[in-house]
Amino acid sequence: MERPFDAGYSFQSRALAQGHPERAQRVEGRPRQAVILAGGRGSRLRPLTDTTPKPMIEFHGQPFLGYLLELLREQGFERVLLLLGYRPDVIQSYCEDGRRWGLAIDYAVSAVGDDTGRRLKLAASRVEPRFLFMYCDNYWPMSFEVMWTRYRSLNVPAMLTVYRNAEGYSRDNVRVDEQGFIAVYDKERRAPSLRGVDIGFGIFQHEVLDDIPDENVCFERVIYPRLIASRHLAAFVTDHRYYSVSSHERLPLTQRFLARSPTVILDRDGVLNVKPPRAEYVRSWNDWQWLPGALEALRRLRETGYRVIVVSNQAGIARGAMTEADLTAVHERLKAEVEAAGGRIDAIYYCPHGWDEGCECRKPKPGMLVAAQREFHLDLSRTPFIGDDERDGQAADAAGCPWRRVSLQRPLLDVVHDIVGSQPECVHV
Repeated sequence: MERPFDAGYSFQSRALAQGHPERAQRVEGRPRQAVILAGGRGSRLRPLTDTTPKPMIEFHGQPFLGYLLELLREQGFERVLLLLGYRPDVIQSYCEDGRRWGLAIDYAVSAVGDDTGRRLKLAASRVEPRFLFMYCDNYWPMSFEVMWTRYRSLNVPAMLTVYRNAEGYSRDNVRVDEQGFIAVYDKERRAPSLRGVDIGFGIFQHEVLDDIPDENVCFERVIYPRLIASRHLAAFVTDHRYYSVSSHERLPLTQRFLARSPTVILDRDGVLNVKPPRAEYVRSWNDWQWLPGALEALRRLRETGYRVIVVSNQAGIARGAMTEADLTAVHERLKAEVEAAGGRIDAIYYCPHGWDEGCECRKPKPGMLVAAQREFHLDLSRTPFIGDDERDGQAADAAGCPWRRVSLQRPLLDVVHDIVGSQPECVHV
């Protein structure tokens, strides 16, 4: 008789009942193994995949898979199990034993025609008690410790990462309920009220593999509905875009993202200029006063190849203290003076709303950082956000940016020197 997933029937109990005491003993720690599905033909990418598996498509001289392995090493993983099918020799020849990444890489090779469930079933004995589940064609700059904190707060055997997809970047295939659990998973993407995309990067306990049937089945289509029915499939929802090698249309975006052009994001008031008193605003250029060293810092950023993006709350517009035309005039003068000093501001994002309007862009919400990420294809985990206020820090945390705080004792120029060090002048890719 098939047993449903039951929060009261713990993984430890199940492992012991099935004769796997080693699983029960090892389940408590964070995962150190990643299991990557990498066996498909990649038919949508033909002719590129006629002789090359899709994760081996190169960007900036490195296969896509190499970027995934670097990410795993950076996030504290030690072991990788690659589930292969199509042209396994190409992947094995490139990865070897994983030593170059500081990883131990192993392989489970099965027939090209095997579906995801079959591959996982055949490799189940080599999968650790708790593991990170990934697709070989999606890159998302995960912060595993943040994911792990959420997972540990839940009593579930599985958690998937879901891209919110508010701008319709991809076709939705899930719906997440108000409590943060996946309520619908539709592989065909036809169900009503879908909102969100499963991008992999799931934290699973081994028990989710135990109920895969022996037939050649799709893991997601068979197992996810069972988990959903017992409310055991949670979601880790992100607004940070993922990048992929799933189709020809995606490749140029992935190329831009993986270029990793160095970028910093700056708050405006209190970072570049003297911050006006509370409830007062820079209504015109006459109200602007540069902070010492700010122009030199912007010049230094340009010399070392950094793009500069400014984000700023401007509630004075909502309060009627100024107009958007006034703000535009200030920003045009700002950019002109920066250019004259040898710097450059690539974009300015501002929130014109009041604190009580419930928008998504006003800091401490991360909306402006998310907008910059999408327009410039940033990896926010590698993009410092420099601000002077706790709200800036909260926005940085919500977006996944490293936060650097400025003050009168530690101005922008000092922070910029720490970021760029002694880098020589460089050219954007």
